[in-house]
Amino acid sequence: MTEAKSKSRRRFILGGLSVAGALVVGWGVMPPRQRLQGASPLAVADGEVAFNGWVKIAKDGSVTVAMHRSEMGQGIHTALQMLVAEELDVPMSRVKTMHAPIDKIYGNIAIMADGLPFHTDDTGALKKTAQWMTSKLARELGLQVTGGSSSVKDAWMPLREAGATARAMLVAAAAKQWDVPAAECTVHEGVVSHPSGKNASYGDLAAKAVGSEPGEIRLKQPQDFKLIGTAQARTDVAAKVNGSAQFGIDIRLPGMLYAALKMSPVIGGKLKTVDADAVKSMRDVIQVVDFSHAVGELGVSGVAVVAKSYWSAKQAIAALPVSWDAGPHVGLSSAGVFQELSEKLDTESGFTYYKQGDPAAALLANSGKVVKAEYRAPFLAHAAMEPINCTAQFKNGKLDLWVSTQVPSIAVGVAAKIANIQSEDVNLHMSYLGGGFGRRLEVDMVVQAVAIAMQTKGVPVQLIWSREEDTSHDMYRPAALARFSAAIDANGKVSAYDNKSASGSITHQVLKRTFGLMGAGPDKTTAEGEFDMPYEFEHQKIAHVIVPTPVPLGFWRSVGHSHNAFFKESFIDELAHAAGKDPVAFRRELLQKHPRHLAVLNAAVAKAGQPQAGRALGVALHQSFGTIVAEVAEVSVQDKQIRVHKVTCAVDCGIAVNPNIIAQQMESAVIFGLSAALYGEITIKNGQVEQSNFHDYAALRINETPEIETIIIKSAESPEGIGEPGVPPVAPAVANAIFHLTGTRLRSLPLRLA
Repeated sequence: MTEAKSKSRRRFILGGLSVAGALVVGWGVMPPRQRLQGASPLAVADGEVAFNGWVKIAKDGSVTVAMHRSEMGQGIHTALQMLVAEELDVPMSRVKTMHAPIDKIYGNIAIMADGLPFHTDDTGALKKTAQWMTSKLARELGLQVTGGSSSVKDAWMPLREAGATARAMLVAAAAKQWDVPAAECTVHEGVVSHPSGKNASYGDLAAKAVGSEPGEIRLKQPQDFKLIGTAQARTDVAAKVNGSAQFGIDIRLPGMLYAALKMSPVIGGKLKTVDADAVKSMRDVIQVVDFSHAVGELGVSGVAVVAKSYWSAKQAIAALPVSWDAGPHVGLSSAGVFQELSEKLDTESGFTYYKQGDPAAALLANSGKVVKAEYRAPFLAHAAMEPINCTAQFKNGKLDLWVSTQVPSIAVGVAAKIANIQSEDVNLHMSYLGGGFGRRLEVDMVVQAVAIAMQTKGVPVQLIWSREEDTSHDMYRPAALARFSAAIDANGKVSAYDNKSASGSITHQVLKRTFGLMGAGPDKTTAEGEFDMPYEFEHQKIAHVIVPTPVPLGFWRSVGHSHNAFFKESFIDELAHAAGKDPVAFRRELLQKHPRHLAVLNAAVAKAGQPQAGRALGVALHQSFGTIVAEVAEVSVQDKQIRVHKVTCAVDCGIAVNPNIIAQQMESAVIFGLSAALYGEITIKNGQVEQSNFHDYAALRINETPEIETIIIKSAESPEGIGEPGVPPVAPAVANAIFHLTGTRLRSLPLRLA
């Protein structure tokens, strides 16, 4: 190539890059696309009027709100109804729900923006720019996801705007009809009124309001809230009490068949042979389906028996002769996993998520105490009460899908791929979820159900996993190992703090498993709760080493915070003890620039009071998903048996939309977290998960459940997450109480006294 041509080519390439860069920058500075109107109008019944993609009003004045998040026991549908009811100024009794269709306006923006690896104290331009760009990208992707304790946070503006816009349109219609200024009209409980005495209900105005110009849209100010901030009864309670609530496993269709499955007992194993003839003569058995060819990266290979009842299918699958190719991981064990984590911590520096000052130099220069500790946490299963299930019917090139899912848009896309049809040809029927905890962010059950339904000649089939298959084929919370080193000077001050941990990466696995993308680079979930702590150490460094593992990993309630809080808050207690200081006073010294954290800590400690005789208190403070939680556990030990009598929780989650639900979520989180802290452990031997059901993977029993008291700190900040933040502080609070009671420092989960 001549020099002239080379220069010309370089100019062309650089020019092209400049144009591309300008386009990216131009796109970046533009505001995100609106989230009010979907690609298609909201479906309406006779007499209903849709005001936008979220709200419709019937002739009787009742309001229906599109629910774009999954109700899995966390009360989110009630909270979302409240946001619209507040802005429309209608009582909750007049608000109904419908499941939102698949549309990008319902995508979860907050969950992606919050996934960036920035410190919570960071207020710089880089963080703001990254969050802005990520939010815009999330709007374009439009993934409908319920997770990350993000539902209220994400819906806070769009749902209120949807209600406020509808209100403004109704007021404009009334003003036009009465020939009065809209500013003179008021609304109260679904009625528009004018000082002249004229009034009209929303039902009377709805049809006339369509197409009206709403003028300026004004959201209510917090001081004007009537519903938000008040304890409202959950709107799903009646249906769940009288049995009319429908969960995925409740689906019953004419002529429906049932499928039970068997998957490789060894992680990564494949189906080798199956003798279908051996069970075809069993009662009500219809066929045997090998779905291994369909799953790919999206699920575990295996075989299913389809029968006229689930019991028949279950009996037949137990009797079905199969052989497996164990694959490359037959030697995998929990001991081997922790050995590898330890070796990687010895040899690799990992990714530094946060560094301030020079902790290495401060450690070397220290003339006082050096405190070192190693903590570990095991794999954990989700163990949701509703067994994994999915119902599918493939007929005439169309697919109907009934599934309890946290990711409806992803489920539809994956189902379409397996059925080799367009996403528009998949009709998703949403239902309540009998627990999610992150397990139903996965779509393995969808892949399997659709693959089976493709073989049942148009007859619907319901796939149900046994509890044993669920426990031994979960997407587990990662096993993790963490090491700490800290220096304490002669005045009892921490002069250096160093923390390095190791685990597998959930995000890397999920990207590959669900989207076919190769995960690379840092994964915030591995180090969250460690690198973004509020404690004001002058010299600190927090790093993490990603250690790939064949064990399938998934998002587990509170994700990395679930174990990192145990590591960090337990070690903080160790430092307090080494410094000769009270653990609460020690934390207070480290929170002088964090008044919200300090207020939460003080509130929990004050409310907890003094322990009864023979008991001790342990405290933990942790921020996750934007919410600050302090928990004080009152614990006793008898014959080496740990008993938690009371947990006092203080929480600052910004504006408390429904204090009733927040208290319920904290109670749920404490019970969930205690189950893991006292009992939770998935172990692997010879490539197989050793646990199978609740007899060896226990949950907290009613008689073991402590008294739980919640204090909600009043705040004017926008709402943050609440579904998960109550989980992380439980384990360290209990562990710290055990130390104060017995002098034994427990550094491994689950908590056991030898």
